Amino acid sequence: MDLAILHWMQSTLANPFFDTIFPLITKLGEHGAIWLVIAIILICTKKNRVWGVTMIVAIGCAWLIGDQILKDIIARPRPFIEDPTLTLLIAPPDGYSLPSGHSSSSFCAATILSFAYLKKGWKAGAWVLAVLIAFSRVYLCVHNPSDVLAGAAFGVLIALIAVFFAKKFLAYWNAGKHQTV
Repeated sequence: MDLAILHWMQSTLANPFFDTIFPLITKLGEHGAIWLVIAIILICTKKNRVWGVTMIVAIGCAWLIGDQILKDIIARPRPFIEDPTLTLLIAPPDGYSLPSGHSSSSFCAATILSFAYLKKGWKAGAWVLAVLIAFSRVYLCVHNPSDVLAGAAFGVLIALIAVFFAKKFLAYWNAGKHQTV
């Protein structure tokens, strides 16, 4: 099913605009770069500092568990290895395919940003960017659609766990500030 979707995309959706834009979009997700920049910006604001730190910790956990442990255990080859007839528009990445690291870091970040003190437009923008980065991995044939879905679900799960602990930390911190000595 995954390869059928990739072949359908290459025969139906491929066009010069997408062939130009999606390699650029995928670069934004390299090593979680865009999300780490956003996290650093959040850390610089008192109101969102905890969410910036939470993003960095969560993306780090997603990378460690997903890219360094799960990929080697699952050992799923990338689609262009399984089917060399697929056309690549970027240099072939190393390593295994499942879960998609770009997708896990992007959905992890977008989930955490949903809890930050930001306007709804910024939160929606984070989700749109996460979806575009994840989709770019499929469009570029470096991940199967199921790799991206698994990565997205994994990223959301890691983010929700991180948010749980961040809220516990905030409650503990705020309780300490209100005690009288």
